[in-house]
Amino acid sequence: MTDILVFGRTGQVATKIQALGDVVTLGRVDVDLSDPAACAAAIHAYRPRAVINAAAYTAVDRAEKEEALATTINGAAPTAMAGACASLNIPFVHISTDYVFAGNCTRAWLPDDMTEPQNAYGRSKLAGEVGIRASGCTHAILRTSWVFSAHGDNFAKTMLRLSESRDELSVVDDQIGGPTPAREIAAACLSIAQQLCCNPTKTGTYHFSGAPDVSWCTFAREIFAQAGRSTHVSPIATRDYPTTAARPLNSQLDCQTTEQVFGISRPNWRGNFAEIITDLGITT
Repeated sequence: MTDILVFGRTGQVATKIQALGDVVTLGRVDVDLSDPAACAAAIHAYRPRAVINAAAYTAVDRAEKEEALATTINGAAPTAMAGACASLNIPFVHISTDYVFAGNCTRAWLPDDMTEPQNAYGRSKLAGEVGIRASGCTHAILRTSWVFSAHGDNFAKTMLRLSESRDELSVVDDQIGGPTPAREIAAACLSIAQQLCCNPTKTGTYHFSGAPDVSWCTFAREIFAQAGRSTHVSPIATRDYPTTAARPLNSQLDCQTTEQVFGISRPNWRGNFAEIITDLGITT
């Protein structure tokens, strides 16, 4: 019997899960996330003690044109995974997003706040949440935000790449959230999966993001400071940086329940960024 089965292999969080735990991972060559039945079949084949879904359709802007595909991968596939977990009576940990909220609240979002996604990606992720809850399986839906690592595509790596050829950048300053190290999300998922195996009553929806909450502009300035880059960052408003998909202005997540139930506190993202600099081979 497999201990923990992980959907995802090369993504930011899946990469870190493999580094931290003795797990079996399923990549694109192993299972097609656009085929929900295949996802369920894989779980029945491996019969693990727990399942973590660290795979998703994450192209936020492209999802506006590919909402059906995004909804299959982010909605129908995790729903099928949860159904398989319910039938085997094993826990399911699923990574979701702050984008399920409207982003117009002035305080940090609570896990039971009303959801109102403003873009196709958010709607697709919410579909997954709804399906998981309806399955009846023991689960933890873990919403997170602004994920960064030395792997894959993310804001931190984009800023570092741009700073190699530009002396000044304009970055949005009115979107607020908690940058979250992928390594910390991976550790949280592994801990939650083990705890759910022992105590299924912890099932529910939780939040996990890095602290402190900052704007993208402030995040960029810290990235350059730690990387020893002299790139100047000018603040701009969201309206001055139009994107295909609407972004929430407030992505702050209230993570108190996660700490109370699982003993997992918000990581200080500034302290975690040194690891990223090292992994990328940047000398300061």
